[in-house]
Amino acid sequence: MLKFICYPKCTTCQRAKKWLDDNGIEYDLRDIKLDKPTLDELTEWHKISGLTLKKFFNTSGLIYKSLDLKNKLPNMTEGEMLSLLSTDGMLVKRPILVGDGFVLVGFKEENWKEKI
Repeated sequence: MLKFICYPKCTTCQRAKKWLDDNGIEYDLRDIKLDKPTLDELTEWHKISGLTLKKFFNTSGLIYKSLDLKNKLPNMTEGEMLSLLSTDGMLVKRPILVGDGFVLVGFKEENWKEKI
């Protein structure tokens, strides 16, 4: 079963959920604000995704901007970045779709079609 981690008020997450529903794809929904990803989950998802850790940050979010992470991330270790991401679900880019052997961060319909 796919894990769909999202913030229900996020319009991109709403589009992604609609796409999953319209395509009859079953998933477990998890609200990233109420049930934030753990350090272990983020570490595993990062490894499986093949993405840079910066891709896991919600760069348009208020917390990202208020912490000046644009300037701080380049000087942080992977461990520091993962620890920071695990402190608040709103720091994490969404939606995240976790399947068997893949992790998709953000919603790009063509990528989702290819993996599912």
